[in-house]
Amino acid sequence: KPVTARPLETRMGTGKGEPDHWVAVVRPGKILFELAGVSEEAARECFARVAYKLPLRVRLVGRTVKV
Repeated sequence: KPVTARPLETRMGTGKGEPDHWVAVVRPGKILFELAGVSEEAARECFARVAYKLPLRVRLVGRTVKV
């Protein structure tokens, strides 16, 4: 969704500002990444490296039944 911003030192009352940047709304519990064909140890190492780049908490979820 777009996030709008008004220029600095502008008067109020002339409407909403121009779109400044876009953000993605991620609800809690949403699965963002799926890994297939790698060991659990490699997946843990991958998520450990990626976790510090993301502004959210990363949790590894595994499947008990093979599909």
